[in-house]
Amino acid sequence: MHTRSMPLAEDVDLDALAHTTHGFVGADLAALCREAAMKCLGRYMKDVDLDRKVPTEVLEKMKVGMDDFSAAFSEVEPSGMREVSVEVPKVTWDDIGGLDDIRREMTEVLMPGEERKDFERLGISAGKGVLLYGPPGTGKTLIAKAMANQADANFILVNGPELLNKFVGQGEENLRKIFKRARQMAPSIIFFDELDSLAPRRAGDEASRATDSMVAQLLTALDGVEQLKNVLVIGATNRPDMIDPAVLRPGRLDRMILVGKPSEDARLSILKVHTRRMPLADDVDLEGLAARTEGYVGADLATVCREAGLAAYHEDPKIEYVHMRHFEKAMGMVRPSVDDMTYKAYSDMAAEARSSKKGKWDNNQLYG
Repeated sequence: MHTRSMPLAEDVDLDALAHTTHGFVGADLAALCREAAMKCLGRYMKDVDLDRKVPTEVLEKMKVGMDDFSAAFSEVEPSGMREVSVEVPKVTWDDIGGLDDIRREMTEVLMPGEERKDFERLGISAGKGVLLYGPPGTGKTLIAKAMANQADANFILVNGPELLNKFVGQGEENLRKIFKRARQMAPSIIFFDELDSLAPRRAGDEASRATDSMVAQLLTALDGVEQLKNVLVIGATNRPDMIDPAVLRPGRLDRMILVGKPSEDARLSILKVHTRRMPLADDVDLEGLAARTEGYVGADLATVCREAGLAAYHEDPKIEYVHMRHFEKAMGMVRPSVDDMTYKAYSDMAAEARSSKKGKWDNNQLYG
């Protein structure tokens, strides 16, 4: 209705727009169309003199395209989600690299489109929650964003400590509000970063009563009377052994995925992602770099590429290519984050985290 008098380009797909506008009410859709028209007008302002009549040939060229609607999405947000942080991330699996096995496991929990129908035909219920755990810098947050992008779902980012409040009951109310909004704006993904700070193991003493009530509220939201439909909960943590075991039982965050150190092929994919916009000289051997970077996680490899670029810039701001000597210099500055002892500690941690016994991992094991 709002586009029937609007000159649309051939690439405009209203069905695709309807599919991605979760939670948009009528006024939001009207604002989206109006903003897209303004984006189109802005592209032709250099050809328009506001003191004179707009030439007919300029008017005939003005057509609202799909790029204009995409740009309008950054200006208009659904009314029901303005009280919480929400976005449809732009991160895709192509921006991550080297996580094919984890991608397959995540897709089994949140099936996109037609694949979900095959699951339903076979009587397989949809997954409810996933816990991503592993050393810092392995890409846990990027994985959650890529999943939201693949599923065309709203993405609600919740940093664990920000829900806590000094007033009694306020933190629990904030948590209830997030789950309520997620149900209203489904399909959606709630991503709890640093989940161990929000749902620590309950000790039962007076000092931990405030956090105990937050854990109880989270358990009720995950597996209570109100069913979560088309809402996926993803948690990320560096310390799964500190999370209350009740949160990790089947029916809640029942899928635990270790995001550990990448293999050699995965490291090569990550290096290709971070150097695809970098002018590389012929002597740069990414395969050789991938073989030499055992123990480097995604953040380490991203830093290596950045430091190599900075080394080339410092050598000569007008330099044409980044050479292998710049990567060699960067390798001397960036050290690997995960050694064999750290990786083994995380590999053994899943079984420990599900038990009621508190894990005894020290910081030297987990952070090298």
